[in-house]
Amino acid sequence: MRYRSDYAYSDQRVNWRILLSLIPYLMEFRGRVILALVLLTLAKLANVAVPVALKYIVDHFESSPETAVMVVPVALLVAYGLLRFGSVFFSELRDAVFARVAERAMRRVSLRVFEHLHRMDLGFHLSRRTGGLARDIERGTTGISFLLRFTLFNILPTLLEIAMVAVILFVFLSPGFAVTVVVAVAIYIAFSVVVTEWRNRFVRQANQMDNRSNTRAVDSLLNFETVKYFGNEGYEARRYDTDLEAWETARMHNRLSLAALNSGQAFIIAGAITVMMVMAATQVADGSMTIGDLVMVNAYMIQLFIPLNFLGFVYREIRESLINIERVFRLMDQPAQVVDRPDARPLVPDGGEVAFDEVSFGYGADRQILHEVSFRVPAGHKLALVGSSGAGKSTIARLLFRFYDVDRGRITIHGQDVREVTQDSLRAAIGVVPQDTVLFNDTIYYNIAYGRPDATPEEVHRAARLAHLEAFIQRLPEGYDTVVGERGLKLSGGEKQRIAIARVILKDPPILVLDEATSSLDSHSEQAILGALREIARERTTLAIAHRLSTVEDADTILVLEHGRVVEQGTHDALLAANGAYAALWRRQQRGEGLG
Repeated sequence: MRYRSDYAYSDQRVNWRILLSLIPYLMEFRGRVILALVLLTLAKLANVAVPVALKYIVDHFESSPETAVMVVPVALLVAYGLLRFGSVFFSELRDAVFARVAERAMRRVSLRVFEHLHRMDLGFHLSRRTGGLARDIERGTTGISFLLRFTLFNILPTLLEIAMVAVILFVFLSPGFAVTVVVAVAIYIAFSVVVTEWRNRFVRQANQMDNRSNTRAVDSLLNFETVKYFGNEGYEARRYDTDLEAWETARMHNRLSLAALNSGQAFIIAGAITVMMVMAATQVADGSMTIGDLVMVNAYMIQLFIPLNFLGFVYREIRESLINIERVFRLMDQPAQVVDRPDARPLVPDGGEVAFDEVSFGYGADRQILHEVSFRVPAGHKLALVGSSGAGKSTIARLLFRFYDVDRGRITIHGQDVREVTQDSLRAAIGVVPQDTVLFNDTIYYNIAYGRPDATPEEVHRAARLAHLEAFIQRLPEGYDTVVGERGLKLSGGEKQRIAIARVILKDPPILVLDEATSSLDSHSEQAILGALREIARERTTLAIAHRLSTVEDADTILVLEHGRVVEQGTHDALLAANGAYAALWRRQQRGEGLG
């Protein structure tokens, strides 16, 4: 399967049903959600009651202007203060109760995405863009928290408050006020939705340009040494600035469209307040309304349209959050191409005999790599894979480790098809020393112990000794606690490779795959490491991918590959005597020409 590196970008409308997928996160803390909704209702009731209390206080002064403040019913003033406090207190208490729900949702989604990415096959990871992917995950998980908080505690409460205000105005004043509020709110919401939908393309473009520039920066920094080798700092800066320029333009369009939205919303709010105040002033003038009623109408307009104006912002943010969440969910919807079968059972290596039976494989219809490859490695034997670059040597190792599934044929370990056993048990049985060792940005101890995280310090130190690392580590001021840097850049290639060897020694698997495990070592270190590898491989089934033929002279069988086909196999001496492809490769290396 070919993966698109821009998998998450689409011009489709966001699916609002995404909201339904968040319900399970709410149900995990059902009691907290119900309590938060109760507190929300109490906060809105208190908030809506404040203008009513204010109306009665003003009406009291209007009817008896000569009376002192102390004559005003104390209970009414206390009620006004308590309602003000209650509105804020219940809102804050609601946020405190709901905090665990939102944070746990972010944690759950982040973990699900992380686990899903590790389930994806190698093809996905080879085509991904790490910087953009990280931004998508970050925005998506943050968007979930925002969506849970603001949908429940801003959209629904504001709509509830609008309904309460409309009812109060209808009961206390006249239907005209209630109708005006409802119509103004309907126009406001319709305008906000239409313009926000129009703006979404600018939001998408800004996110896409943000991802592209971030991907460019991460890729350039990861290849820092290559940039330096060719003196291309200026070239990288120009490419990065080109992406930043596109991001700047997209952000400008986003800002201008936001200004248009805010201006339109402000016009609707101002118009509604003006109409309401004119209606109220007219009725006060003809005596059908009191000054207290006028104050109540004004208070409701301010109280209602401030959150409604915020509602416009919240809707925009929710819409953007939905876009971001959609990208994360679309990522999780991508199926892995290598999965365990429902009836998969644990692998029983029993010595680890490996067999390839008529295996064919390609990375695509137009890139066939292996053609009907067959061989067998008895338990405890060593098979070397040699051939020119592109012959399919590393592909064989990837197929054995089940980074990919074969197109035809089958691969077995002790007679068990690798597609019929669990991936965890398969990979637990195989230790790999790759040609290009990548380390975690952590300590040397951590990177060795990664082969078996529950290993004791004594076992870690023993693995380091067997990999001839101990003398190097002892020369370091911080010893095993030395941080190796991102991807191990603070260490030499040989030091990284010895850590990889120590890691595999610690893992102690029955099957070893050595992908030119000594390619980064000098001659002296190579001989020492080869001795250590021969020692640990003595009772293990070993596949050794070799570029330097001198490192695999001791192999029980040497397999020569050309263009994905086995052209020769036998021992080192037998193949030299046959004077075929292997002998030609050997002579080329003796002349210093390499394998190509």
